[in-house]
Amino acid sequence: MIKPRIIKYVKRFIVSLWSSKHAGWRIARMTVLLCVGLVILVMAFEDKLIFFPAKYPEGFWSVDAIAGGEGEIVPRIEEIHFKAADGTSLHGWYSTPQRKSAGRFEAVHSDMVLLWFHGNAGNITHRFDMLSGLMELSVQVFIIDYRGYGKSEGSPSESGIYLDARGAWDYLTVERGVPSNRIIILGKSLGSAPAVDLASRVEPAGLIVQSGFTSATDMAATIFPFLPSALLRTKMDSIGKIANVACPKLFIHSPVDEVVPYKLGRRLFEAAPEPKQFYEVPRASHNETYIVGGKGYFNALRAFIETCKP
Repeated sequence: MIKPRIIKYVKRFIVSLWSSKHAGWRIARMTVLLCVGLVILVMAFEDKLIFFPAKYPEGFWSVDAIAGGEGEIVPRIEEIHFKAADGTSLHGWYSTPQRKSAGRFEAVHSDMVLLWFHGNAGNITHRFDMLSGLMELSVQVFIIDYRGYGKSEGSPSESGIYLDARGAWDYLTVERGVPSNRIIILGKSLGSAPAVDLASRVEPAGLIVQSGFTSATDMAATIFPFLPSALLRTKMDSIGKIANVACPKLFIHSPVDEVVPYKLGRRLFEAAPEPKQFYEVPRASHNETYIVGGKGYFNALRAFIETCKP
């Protein structure tokens, strides 16, 4: 218990700080007010400082207009509308590989599904290039927009994106009847949080974490070092959940990632139980992992997917 005498001295100090006309005290007052103002601002607009959605019609939605070349594998995209457990209407693309042959498209055999939770800014249309690359792996891909992104309703929040992830899983397993042992969860950057959360609650065939982080607290310490972590509502405690993910796991990160520190990706990997793998992509910036990684990157994905097949 704090003694009354100490409280008395603290009050006296605060009064002298605010009433003093000395230049040094004026600077101190301004500094305190600035810090308090910044903390209040961050707390009041926390979700807006974390999530950067691009709502429809922003983005490139005319993907049907893209014609593949002869022999090229391209995605056949199906518009999907589904709901999260709280009733929020969500949107995604269900993509299956198809090859153009003699001017016609023929389905390419695929028996595994990637459930993809994308990174922070933009929406699913901004992932079309990587989506096209994934088609070469002969997998089906279900990529969704979190609430508040693209054509999905609502506003994003930590609890909300977890509900969105579970809604996507239920859509695949219940409505489409995809066996859980044929679903691999893929989470990139921000998407690593709902990916790890979901994988800790269900039994997927595998989990891929690309440019993932340990927790929102650790990320905040990097971006807002002045902000006391105890004030953050958002936790995204992936490092506390990864121990409950029993399926095979592949972690991908670049040592020069300028957004999510490499050390956070390594710490998450080290905290994960076996079986697990770590694939490093040198010299790749945060949004260019698959571009810089090229063939080696996609081969690593292909090899991992093979190990996850039932």
